[in-house]
Amino acid sequence: MTSDLTPDPASALQHIQSLPTWLVGRVAARGRGLVSDAIAAEGLKLMQHAVLAATAEYGPVTQADLSRRLSVDPKDMVGILNHLQDEGLVLRSPHPSDRRKNAVTVTPAGTAVLTRCGALAEAANAELLAPLTPDERKQLMALLTRLHEVASA
Repeated sequence: MTSDLTPDPASALQHIQSLPTWLVGRVAARGRGLVSDAIAAEGLKLMQHAVLAATAEYGPVTQADLSRRLSVDPKDMVGILNHLQDEGLVLRSPHPSDRRKNAVTVTPAGTAVLTRCGALAEAANAELLAPLTPDERKQLMALLTRLHEVASA
């Protein structure tokens, strides 16, 4: 015998799959997959795209600041920046105020890739939200934004 709050073990999976956390996670995984596949056409992975975007927004920026802003381990950041620099998308040079640090800047090629990735990510998100009407999309975004704001507070 189960209470109203405890699901029947025979329907436990069904119960789990009806939880908001399960549903949001599955939709998020689908969205990440769509965006990941889309930006792969530009030779980038999701975190490389995020680092490139942060560099464009905050640059010139130190590697340490990028690591903190994106919550990326500094050792992992080195590998990401190595890839981006090898592709000609960012440039690392000694920081003007502290020569022991590297300042990272986006190159014109990096800006062009970022623009193309932005369009690809928008198309992927449009595909994700295609089953919804325009009003439903607005409502979903408003609700997700509110949940995010509360979670980030």
